[in-house]
Amino acid sequence: MTPIAIIGAGGWGTALAITMARANRDVRLWAYETYLVETMIATRENPFYLPSVRVPDSIRVSHSIEEVLRGARIVVMAVPSHVYRQVFSQMLPLLNGDMFFVSATKGIENDSLMRMSEVVADVAKPRFVPRVVAISGPTFAPEVARGEPTALVVASPDEELRLFLQQELSAPRFRLYTNSDLIGVEIAAAVKNIIAIAAGVVDGLGLGSNPVAALITRGLAEITRLVVACGGRRETLSGLAGLGDLVLTSYGTLSRNRRVGVALGQGKKIHEVLSSMRMVAEGVKTAKSTVALARKLNIEMPIAEKMYSVLYEDLNPQDAIDDLMERKLKEE
Repeated sequence: MTPIAIIGAGGWGTALAITMARANRDVRLWAYETYLVETMIATRENPFYLPSVRVPDSIRVSHSIEEVLRGARIVVMAVPSHVYRQVFSQMLPLLNGDMFFVSATKGIENDSLMRMSEVVADVAKPRFVPRVVAISGPTFAPEVARGEPTALVVASPDEELRLFLQQELSAPRFRLYTNSDLIGVEIAAAVKNIIAIAAGVVDGLGLGSNPVAALITRGLAEITRLVVACGGRRETLSGLAGLGDLVLTSYGTLSRNRRVGVALGQGKKIHEVLSSMRMVAEGVKTAKSTVALARKLNIEMPIAEKMYSVLYEDLNPQDAIDDLMERKLKEE
């Protein structure tokens, strides 16, 4: 049994730990907050990020990264994208080239415009070349934690690596497919959150199903353009990490990014929305890096651009929708 260290005890990290424990894996879970560790040990529940789901006794929860990483062979990164580099850098003295790294975070770093697997490689390169995969797909943490059927992908250009981790991370009702397109999977995972915010805006404005369906479809076209420009494959967008995740995040009531959009559409300001949320809506920060990356590559992404303007330039959400509808007519 390969020991698994999961770094980040938010909803997704906790859900992954619970899933791996159900499959009788040796699981350790690191949480940044000392009070959260104490609460989880005392109550075997994560009341802040994943309430009402029991955390199995077999999961070792700790605030000590050293303790969690000791003896681990698989390291799952499940921290928010804006602290990803900081946390991985803190871990680096305890890591080695024999470990397998799994990125479970959906985002693009703001300053560097790197994908999360690139951040891992960038931080690790002075010491070793890391073996890293990304996992992604249509997943809401509470449903995964409850053991509801879930399908997602494990992505890496290294066939041996992705096949190994497919076997190691699969569990009952937690089905992993392999995908060699690491770039496409990571870009799709990050950018779909921006489209989900836009879908929430449409709902918050009280509009119907027609505009949401159109927005999701055109959003998929934007993501596809960016994926291809970055070196990923178009066909990845028709799979679980593309269309599957986009549809779930845009329509699902558990979607944090969609909830942000709904609140914006209802007239709230972004600082009000974020101050009322404990968990991170990755699409807010990723809007910055996605728009910067699209501009760098000269890729047209009007929906992402308008959501950036709503989030950071105080553009009225209704005006954003109107601007999109009034763009020059063109072929699909």
